[in-house]
Amino acid sequence: MSKPLEGVRVLDLSHVIAGPLTSFYLAQLGAEVIKVEPPLAGEVLRSMKNGVDTDTPTGFAAINAGKQSLALDIRTRQGAELIRTLAASADVFIENFRPGVVARYGLDYASIKAIKPDIVYCSISGFGQEGDWSQRGAYDHVVQALTGMMMMSGEGDDAPPLKVGFPVIDVAVGMLGALSIVSSLHRRSRDGAGQYIDASMVQASLMLMYPNTCAYLTDGTPTRRVGNRGYTGSPAADTYRCADGWLAVAANTPAQFRKLAAAIGIEELCGDARALDLDAFNLPNGFVVPNDRGYVVERLQNAFATRSATQLEELLGEAGVPAAKVRKLEEFLHEVDATGCVNLPDHRFRQGGHELRTHGIGFNFDQDGGPTPAGAPALGQGGHAVLASAGLDEETIAELERAGIIRTQAGAAAPSIP
Repeated sequence: MSKPLEGVRVLDLSHVIAGPLTSFYLAQLGAEVIKVEPPLAGEVLRSMKNGVDTDTPTGFAAINAGKQSLALDIRTRQGAELIRTLAASADVFIENFRPGVVARYGLDYASIKAIKPDIVYCSISGFGQEGDWSQRGAYDHVVQALTGMMMMSGEGDDAPPLKVGFPVIDVAVGMLGALSIVSSLHRRSRDGAGQYIDASMVQASLMLMYPNTCAYLTDGTPTRRVGNRGYTGSPAADTYRCADGWLAVAANTPAQFRKLAAAIGIEELCGDARALDLDAFNLPNGFVVPNDRGYVVERLQNAFATRSATQLEELLGEAGVPAAKVRKLEEFLHEVDATGCVNLPDHRFRQGGHELRTHGIGFNFDQDGGPTPAGAPALGQGGHAVLASAGLDEETIAELERAGIIRTQAGAAAPSIP
């Protein structure tokens, strides 16, 4: 079964998470992705081995499955020239070096466009390609701090900053990078024109906080640290301690609040003018507005404390009130496996002597089948074939390898397990 991006060739000079996740999306959608990395040890994510003797540890393999590895030193004259040669047959070029670095080697957008006028070229950086901060280094948690994300998590103005517990901005840049490239390829198929894309971690962070960003830019509305409370401000859109753990509940509307109140035995609050704005509560739509938030929260806390989060999750779910017992990631994934409570794709790659397993790329296609059937390449795996297809003969390839400009490895990534 064909995939949407079959026939698209991608040269990917990026490393770590943001850029490789961008090209991972393209690879899983059918594109040929040539991952360019340093020949001595490969890109840095290969080094996160956790004691395992491999150059394709899980963290690396998970976002580089389905690619080829061209181990090549772009800092050398011959290496940069090889990239330019390959760019002539590429559709997409991705890099995430600090602005200005690739220009030193003649691999910037202007240089690649001169070779391939309709190239879709995506630069990924921390702060964008222009501006006083463009040369600053950036990591996920640093950008979380800079853009205010750390000060939106946590409870209360005096609490210490609190980062999101995973590289959320890196992942968001990868998703946005893939989206921008796919849209540019569509534009190219329509108009014949290439595109330059400037994707940054700062922009991705602001998109993750989009409603709050727009509220401040438009109305001057300051951000508030709301802890584990929901976006609407309803006192029953929060996370409460129960007898057997914590329960996140989203009783945002009066109808939902009534069902919640009945389930936990505090129905009288629905007519209590001290607790709620009853005019708002009795409107046909809208959210629950407290008159005395502290009083309502205390009543909710006391009611939840004596009840089971596990039982309330099921009871409220059946009543149409969104609720979930707080779980660890591994608890949720085990539950999905054990019960089939959520229907997720189950993709498996052969990676060395073991299986690498994922739940896909965030959506299901009806017509385009499963993942691209190859694991992540070992360093240099597939590079020989890439260079041969570019017209290099065996003697030239061997000479480049002896000079340390490239590193090749015979073979191809193994197919996925049915």
